[in-house]
Amino acid sequence: MTDSFSAYWRDLANGNRTSARDRLLILCLMPFSLTYSFIQRLRAIFYRIGMLRSRRLPRPVVSIGNITVGGTGKTPVTAHIARWLLQRGYRVVVLSRGYGGSLEGQTVVVSDGATIMMSPRECGDEPFLLASTVPGVMVVIGSDRYAAGLLAIQQLAPDLFLLDDGFQHLRLQRDLNILLMDHRHPYGNGWTLPAGLLREPLRAVQRADLIIHTRCPQDAPAVALAGNIPSCNARHRIIDLLPLSGGNPTPLPSPDTRKVLAFAGIAEPTLFFDELRSLGLDLVHTLRFPDHTTYAEAEVTAILDAMNQYGAEVAITTEKDGVKLKGLADDIGGRILLAHLELVIDEPAPLLNSLRNLLQIKP
Repeated sequence: MTDSFSAYWRDLANGNRTSARDRLLILCLMPFSLTYSFIQRLRAIFYRIGMLRSRRLPRPVVSIGNITVGGTGKTPVTAHIARWLLQRGYRVVVLSRGYGGSLEGQTVVVSDGATIMMSPRECGDEPFLLASTVPGVMVVIGSDRYAAGLLAIQQLAPDLFLLDDGFQHLRLQRDLNILLMDHRHPYGNGWTLPAGLLREPLRAVQRADLIIHTRCPQDAPAVALAGNIPSCNARHRIIDLLPLSGGNPTPLPSPDTRKVLAFAGIAEPTLFFDELRSLGLDLVHTLRFPDHTTYAEAEVTAILDAMNQYGAEVAITTEKDGVKLKGLADDIGGRILLAHLELVIDEPAPLLNSLRNLLQIKP
């Protein structure tokens, strides 16, 4: 799927395109979505009645996932929860699929909390980002998260697991099921794939123990999208810019007047670009790469050519992209800045109470 078609399809699935041609395309895709919904509903029923086996690990499991495709901020939320637990002395292992890495499908330890043993090309960008930005967290990848958990128990002695992108991974039982929903488009256009963004029918929301509404405006009112399920609001903000080659960060907002090229290989780069503009940065051009892009010399050349063409003095990208650029962009590393995100949860009591109840921690 090319980047331009991916952006078009996301707009279509979010209900942002309503021309006659767009409505006709949705209509053509609906039979496939109905078939997909039926299969997903049947799969969930089979797990619920035991026809498909769901296994339990001998340690608590906190799942963090979403019901739509694309970015809802799973990695920042996983990092936020991991830091909270690590600060309280827990040994935390993140279980991840390792999507996009060359070792995807294999069960391997990425980090033991002290040493990172894989590159982002091997383990995938998100597991590597967690391992490199959350000191002390342990990370194991594997398509079978139960097998990955057993490996972690044998080698890492964890106190609990964080199951990254685990809402649909019903093969592994969980003790706390956290569902992330984009505040702007929680259900897309309401259809499952391929006519919409939903990974499974809406009734699956009822499996959640807690809902975190991501990308909420500051002080947004609580939104009850799923009955009595506890929920809280969260937002991301860029707090500073870190040089790819190392050095002191640039706090934000700042009176930086340099001309900026912004680039990203994430699900919704427009949100990232808009936030940079909201901080007063002068974006002279933007580059979009496909989500989970594996950067190589061709991409670095495209970045450098665009900087020269548009007179950009620096280039800004995400930390997720940055981990894949190290070692490739040494010649321009001092001109590439990484946007350092901070997760802010308004009224975090529902999340903290859920974690405390699970682990029997007193406030």
